[in-house]
Amino acid sequence: MTSPFEDTDEILADDALHQETDFTSGSDDYLLDEIDVYIQANLEDEIVKEALKTGVDLRHYSKTVEVELLEVENASILDYIRESKNIASLHAQIASCDQVLQVMEEMLNGFQSNLKSISSEIQTLQQQSVMMSQRLRNRQAIRGELSQFVDEMVVPEAMINHILETPVTEREFLEQLHELNHKINFVKEQSFKEARSSQDVKDVVEKLKFKALEKIRDFLLQKIYQFRKPMTNYQIPQNAMLKFRFFNEFLMTHERHVAKEIRDEYVETMSKIYYSYFKSYSNRLMKLQYDETPDKDDLMGVEDTAKRSFFSAKPSLKSRSTIFTLGNRGSVLTTDLEGPIIVPHAAQKGEQKYPYEALFRSLHFALVDNGCREYLFVSDFFIVTGSAALDFFNQIFGKTMAMFIKQMDVYTSECYDAIALFLCIHIIHRYKVVMHKRMAPVLDRYWDTLLEMFYPRFEHLLQMNIQSIRDCEPQRLGHIDVRPHYITRRYAEFSAAVVGLNESFSNERVNDLLSQLQNEVENFILRMAAEFPQRREQLIFLINNYDMMLTVIVERTTDNCKESESFKELLNARSQEFIEEILQNHFGGLIAFVKECEGALDQGNAERMKSEERKIVPLVRGFNNDWKKAIEIINQDTMRSFTNFKNGTQILQGALTQLIQYYHRFHKVLSQKPFANLPIRSELINIHNVMVEVKKHKPNF
Repeated sequence: MTSPFEDTDEILADDALHQETDFTSGSDDYLLDEIDVYIQANLEDEIVKEALKTGVDLRHYSKTVEVELLEVENASILDYIRESKNIASLHAQIASCDQVLQVMEEMLNGFQSNLKSISSEIQTLQQQSVMMSQRLRNRQAIRGELSQFVDEMVVPEAMINHILETPVTEREFLEQLHELNHKINFVKEQSFKEARSSQDVKDVVEKLKFKALEKIRDFLLQKIYQFRKPMTNYQIPQNAMLKFRFFNEFLMTHERHVAKEIRDEYVETMSKIYYSYFKSYSNRLMKLQYDETPDKDDLMGVEDTAKRSFFSAKPSLKSRSTIFTLGNRGSVLTTDLEGPIIVPHAAQKGEQKYPYEALFRSLHFALVDNGCREYLFVSDFFIVTGSAALDFFNQIFGKTMAMFIKQMDVYTSECYDAIALFLCIHIIHRYKVVMHKRMAPVLDRYWDTLLEMFYPRFEHLLQMNIQSIRDCEPQRLGHIDVRPHYITRRYAEFSAAVVGLNESFSNERVNDLLSQLQNEVENFILRMAAEFPQRREQLIFLINNYDMMLTVIVERTTDNCKESESFKELLNARSQEFIEEILQNHFGGLIAFVKECEGALDQGNAERMKSEERKIVPLVRGFNNDWKKAIEIINQDTMRSFTNFKNGTQILQGALTQLIQYYHRFHKVLSQKPFANLPIRSELINIHNVMVEVKKHKPNF
């Protein structure tokens, strides 16, 4: 254990060393403050504190320490001497270890050199492995391509047998034909690349190709010849040909002149078939038309007595409609548009007759149906599109369409049935849309040609009817009464039919001609009304005719069409005039008095009002005596005058309403100066009593 005095000696020695260093430095700027810090730090040491506390002599303590150190040094030397042998033995052992470690170092260096050699060998093996792997991939790739090349080049025995012996309708023949087509193309490609192997199989492939061409040609010609058999449904062989559409593709690819032969044979055969079918069907169909058809004298303005057999109320034929009435004829544009075609022998057996537009629809729906099917077939089987498909179709249907155009030209030149023509025009428009929906717009030029024939003829007939109305003289029409005239009935039915049909595919030229026709009919009605001597009869005639035309047009067209709006205005104007006329007969004095006094009041003319005072008493007493009887007479007269009960009721209600308004105004005038104090005012009937009586004539519907 170290003595506390030894620690004190060390501290003092260190302190003396510091002092010697500090005071021998000779530095004038030495700071005494630093010495104080060192002294203070040493004084705080625990050993120093204990030494100072016990009063130990530091000099004696220092010498004691030196003696103890010398003794320790001598003892240490003696220990080294006693252990010298052990130290020598340890030295020898260390040297021996150095030798062993040297040998091990040499061994490890040998191992390291061996490992470097092994690493280079591994790298060499790795490079060889990569090269071998690349060779393997190259050989596998070459083997795959070579195997595919050999497979595509070799003609298997199964292909030869099927091409030579299997019927063309069998699935195996079609599969081998696809394979043969591929081999032909492959051999041709390799020939261009100058592959020698292609020469080995070229002859075999060519012979198989010619054999396949021969069998395909015979099969397709046989199918086409089946179309020519009487009563054959040609759609069946067409459907069979569609299953083998690849045959035609094979022909077009490898032998175009054979493909052209097949195509020409098909065009010639189908052209004759369609021409023969439609010619026969058209001839038999036209025999079903009504025996009696309109002629040039059957015009709107022709008097009823001129051709009694046609315009007579008695129908001359069973289920026959007139040329001015649409009736059920419009069904050809709706329910019957894509309905079944007319079967001539069945219709003849049932003794059925049809208007021309029904025959036209049946004929052209058959054309649309067959045309769409034929167009889709040739586009699919013969692989044609666009203008090429259109040309192909026209080669097949050209003669048929030319025959139809000639027939339509003859019909339009002799036709005087405007409704039939206009229905045919709209059938054309609708079938044109139908064919576009079916993705077969191949008859557009044909439709346009028909429209160019039908529209001018229809316009010509409209102009003829306009002229007939313009030339019609009322004196030639015989007896005329106030009921709707048959000429205006014809116009109403005809106009409603044309306006209703023209809403779908509007034509401005037709609209203009209809406006001209309407103007001529309005002028004609005015000429007819002028034949009546009394204005009241004239008004009744005008109202009945306007109401009839408006009713017919509104029933068959939209409410806001130009014709209906025009006749509404005319009807309202004439109805108001009739109301004034009928009230004038019974209450003329009262009405004249009211108007005269109201005019004087507006002008502030008191003298003029005074002059009317003498009329008041007879007017009041006359109204009190006769107003109920007058209302009853007005009611009976109005209801007898108008053929349309609803229209007559409306006019009656208008007349009674106008009467109440006049009587109310009469009361108002009598309440003004100078009439306010007249005793006769007490005799006035209360206006509510008049209204109660008027309500008795109000309709219950």
